[in-house]
Amino acid sequence: MTPQEEYRKCFEKMFLLCEENGWGDPFSYNRAREIYTSMVLEHEVSTNFSGADGFDDDGECEYKSTTTKTIKGTYNGISVQSTWEKQVEYLTNDKIGKYKNHYFARFDGPNIAELYVMSCEDVLKLAIEKLEYKYFNNTNKKDPRLGFTINKSEIYQYGRKIK
Repeated sequence: MTPQEEYRKCFEKMFLLCEENGWGDPFSYNRAREIYTSMVLEHEVSTNFSGADGFDDDGECEYKSTTTKTIKGTYNGISVQSTWEKQVEYLTNDKIGKYKNHYFARFDGPNIAELYVMSCEDVLKLAIEKLEYKYFNNTNKKDPRLGFTINKSEIYQYGRKIK
């Protein structure tokens, strides 16, 4: 079998496996890494694209992954609310605080090189600190949605190492 034929066969098999189990399209956005992380953590794989990425013992959870040299987690596409108070409420109830545990994975090739978990309280604290300035100084008219990154030192400080 040629490398091209083998790749095509693996691609098709992965898609069909995910379809048969209700895991969604593994090639959409970062779905394959979410599914993989969920399995490494022995979590239940989420069957939805929006909302929880997986389910741990505490319920719905969020996964962030990177392939960079240092671990980090990026939260993009956060809807902008009409007031800062409503923004904080949205972050607390619908976006960040909704998931008790946030998992951060750094991939090295197909493997997870580092894996940490942070509480929603710590992620929410960092999110509010980072987003307040952006909320009041948002100049991106084409895409006004908010975003922030939790960096390596913050993950090491607030997170608990799993791997």
